Amino acid sequence: MSQSKQRIVESVPQRGFFGHPRGLFTLFFTEFWERFSYYGMRAILVFYMYYEVSKGGLGLDEPTALAIMSIYGSLVYMSGIIGGWLADRLFGTAKAVFYGGILIMLGHIALAVPGSVTMFFVSMVLIVLGTGLLKPNVSSVVGDLYAEGDHRRDAGFSIFYMGINLGAFLAPLVVGTVGMKYNFHLGFGIAAIGMFFGLLVFIGTKKKNLGLAGTHIPNPLSADEKKKVFTWGAIGVAIIALLIFIGLQTNTLTIDLFVSLVGIFGIVIPTIYFVVMYRSPKTTDVERSRIIAYIPLFIASAMFWSIQEQGSTILATYADKRTQLHFAGIDLSPAWFQSLNPLFVITFAPIFAWLWVKLGDKQPSIPKKFSLALLFAGLSFVVILLPAYLGGNDSLVSPLWLVLSYLIVVFGELCLSPVGLSATTKLAPAAFSAQTMSLWFLSSAAAQAINAQIVKFYTPETEMAYFGTIGGIAIVFSVILFIISPKIESFMKGVK
Repeated sequence: MSQSKQRIVESVPQRGFFGHPRGLFTLFFTEFWERFSYYGMRAILVFYMYYEVSKGGLGLDEPTALAIMSIYGSLVYMSGIIGGWLADRLFGTAKAVFYGGILIMLGHIALAVPGSVTMFFVSMVLIVLGTGLLKPNVSSVVGDLYAEGDHRRDAGFSIFYMGINLGAFLAPLVVGTVGMKYNFHLGFGIAAIGMFFGLLVFIGTKKKNLGLAGTHIPNPLSADEKKKVFTWGAIGVAIIALLIFIGLQTNTLTIDLFVSLVGIFGIVIPTIYFVVMYRSPKTTDVERSRIIAYIPLFIASAMFWSIQEQGSTILATYADKRTQLHFAGIDLSPAWFQSLNPLFVITFAPIFAWLWVKLGDKQPSIPKKFSLALLFAGLSFVVILLPAYLGGNDSLVSPLWLVLSYLIVVFGELCLSPVGLSATTKLAPAAFSAQTMSLWFLSSAAAQAINAQIVKFYTPETEMAYFGTIGGIAIVFSVILFIISPKIESFMKGVK
C-alpha cells in the first residue's frame, strides 16, 4: 500500500457504524438518497413521457418513450467512464461525489418545473452527467475506508449495497404514489429533495467521518496536461454543440437518429476496450487467454441486463395497461412494481450468499452461474407471456404474474451480479485493472443500447411473440454457455 493510501485509511475513525468506520454512515445515506432520487424518478419517467398532455405527460408516442428510457439508462452507465477518469486525474472521488450530487439534484429540479420536451432533455443531460460522477466514485470511497487486509471490507460493501436497495425499494412507493396519483412534477420534486438530503448528509458528516478518504488523486494531470485537456475538451464541447444546433435547425437530428447513434456507441465502446486490451504489448499471453474467456461472459451479461432492465420499460407499460390494478381490495399504482426488484434482492441475497458458502467447492463455476442467470432471465419472460396465451391480449391480468416475473429475474441477478465484477477484475490484464469496473458497467450500457432498438417491436398484438422470442433466445444461449463452460474455464487460466 502506498504511503498516501495508508494515511487515508489511518485518518478514518475505525469503528462507529455497525462496527465499521464512521465514514460508512456518510456513504450509506448519501447513496441511499441518491438511489431514492434516481429510482423514484425512473419509476414514473416512462409514464410521464407517453401520457397525454391533458394527463400531465409529454404526449410522446409509446415506442419513442420506451426507446428514450433505454437510451437514458445506457448513457448513465457510459458516463461512468468519464466520471471515473475525472476523479482519477482531476479532483478525487469525494469531490466527484459532491459535484455529481449537485448535477443530479438540478436535473430533478428541471423535471419538477412544468415545461416542455426541451426541459426534459436538459434534465437528462444533468442526471446522466451527475450519475456518472457520483455512482462509480462513491463505491471507490467505500474501498478507501479499509486497509487492504481489513477483513471487514466485504461486509462493509454488503451494508453499503443494502443502502442502495433500501433507497431503490422505498422510492417507487413514495415518488410513484405522488407522481401517478397527484402530479408528475411533484413526484420529480420529491426526487430532487431526496438528492438534497443526500448532499446534506455528505457535506455535514464528510469532514468528521471520512477524513482524507476520497481526497487522494491517483494519477493527477500535470499543468501541461490540464491545459491540453481543457483546450481539447472545450473544442469538443463546442463542436458537439454546433452539430446539435445544425441538426436541430435542419431537422436532421431526430430522436430516432439520436437513439441509433447511442445504440452504436453502446456496442462500439466495449468492443474497442477488448481490442485495445488484447493487442496491448503490456498484456501477457495468459492475460490474452483470460480476455478471450471474458468475452462470452460479457455477452451473457449484456443479454441478461437487456431483459432485467426492461422491468422499467416494457414491464412498466405492462403494469400500466395490461394489469388489473385493483387487487385484493387495494388500488395499486403501476409505479409500485418497480419496488419488487430491490425488495427481492434484499430478501434473497443473504440466502444465495449462504448457499454458495454451503456448497463450497461444489458451487457452480463463474461461467455456469452466468448460464443460470440467463436461464432465469429467459424464464421470467416466458412466464409473462402465459397470461396472453391463456386468456388473450385484450383482458387485464392478475398482478401476481408480474410479481412472479420480477422474482424469477432476481434469482438470475443474484447468480450474475455479485460475481460479475469479481470475475472482471480477476480476468482483466494488470495494466488495465483500473478500467475494469467501467468495462463491467458497459455490459449494462450495451444491453440498454440494444433495448432501445428492440422495445419498438412491443405492442399488445405482438406481446406473445416479443416475450417468447427474447425469452427463448436467452434460454438457448444459457444452454450453449453451460455446454462451453469447461472450455471457457480452460481459457481462464486458473481463475476460479
